Amino acid sequence: MSAILRELLRVSEKAANIARACRQQEALFQLLIEEKKEGEKNKKFAVDFKTLADVLVQEVIKQNMENKFPGLGKNILGEESNEFTNDLGEKIILRLCPTEEETVELLSKVLNGNKLASEALAKVVHQDVTFTDPTLDSIEISIPQDILGIWVDPIDSTYQYIKGSADIKSNQGIFPSGLQCVTILIGVYDLQTGVPLMGVINQPFVSQDLNTLRWKGQCYWGLSYMDTNIHSLQRLDSTRKNSEARSQMTENTSSEAERSHPFSAVISTSEKDTIKAALSRVCGERIFRAAGAGYKSLCVVQGLVDIYIFSEDTTFKWDSCAAHAILRAMGGGMVDLRECLQRNSEMGLDLPQLVYHVENEGAAGVDRWANKGGLIAYRSRKQLETFLSLLIQNLAPVDTCT
Repeated sequence: MSAILRELLRVSEKAANIARACRQQEALFQLLIEEKKEGEKNKKFAVDFKTLADVLVQEVIKQNMENKFPGLGKNILGEESNEFTNDLGEKIILRLCPTEEETVELLSKVLNGNKLASEALAKVVHQDVTFTDPTLDSIEISIPQDILGIWVDPIDSTYQYIKGSADIKSNQGIFPSGLQCVTILIGVYDLQTGVPLMGVINQPFVSQDLNTLRWKGQCYWGLSYMDTNIHSLQRLDSTRKNSEARSQMTENTSSEAERSHPFSAVISTSEKDTIKAALSRVCGERIFRAAGAGYKSLCVVQGLVDIYIFSEDTTFKWDSCAAHAILRAMGGGMVDLRECLQRNSEMGLDLPQLVYHVENEGAAGVDRWANKGGLIAYRSRKQLETFLSLLIQNLAPVDTCT
């Protein structure tokens, strides 16, 4: 239902406020970092971090949604455990308390009695946020609440968030690293089929006021249910299509490089050499590196690149569900890379879309929810088919996810 999506947008903005508030006080931020337990570690990073901001954001989303839509809270899953250990070795279950004063008291335990920091955080947590979007406000869709599951990645690209670089220059609009790569990801899927239905990507750190040093963010959303496909970039897309039509009527100014390498892609800095070599033959110079699975997916949503490709098994359902839902609303999607490479397109097999309701058999810890075959995110099916045929021709041997 669109009421759920409206509330998700509102809580994502509240979450973004928490993420921004935690970065304002550097001394406080150093206190918040806690290494993840062995079972929760993402093996891609030698050291992975859990921050209080992460856990707070996840709990705020979960408890706000449960308050507004009773029964939904139990179907909200996320990357973070809400158990914290302070310097005294006390284990504290972090939750959103009914009053600001009670939240201050609980946060003080986590922060070893740091009252000022606890009060500042509790204030943001309990602050009311309004969020409106004319495109979303114009529709009313009924989706049964009991079929909905929600994946949350409270702060994707935790390393960039902790590092806090604010002066990274973009490459054709794409940031290789820095705070711009941080995203809050909320994806809603069908519990029975695993198909993504709604997605919210909140980018808390888009532009910084150089006088106040305060950050402004941006929010993207999409809804794809039955015959309804609607997303936040629709008005922008129609403007873009009109300008593209006008440019086609005039002289074709596309460069020789773009004609010989029609695709652009964003990849991880850790991508395998075999994939990078094949991509360089398909995309030429139009390959971009960026941090954060959520941010790389967002680059496809924004139309900054055609494809996001990742061949390893270190992205998870909470990383991909939000963007997948938005891309579905745009006519695109997110598919399993390994299955795509093994598929015979002449047989007319359906594309192996990622699903979100089944855990990986025999896996433990976070690996239960890994995207085991890697992934490709795309905006157009026709474009994906052409890209895949070129990629397969240039992959020798076909070896990606062994």
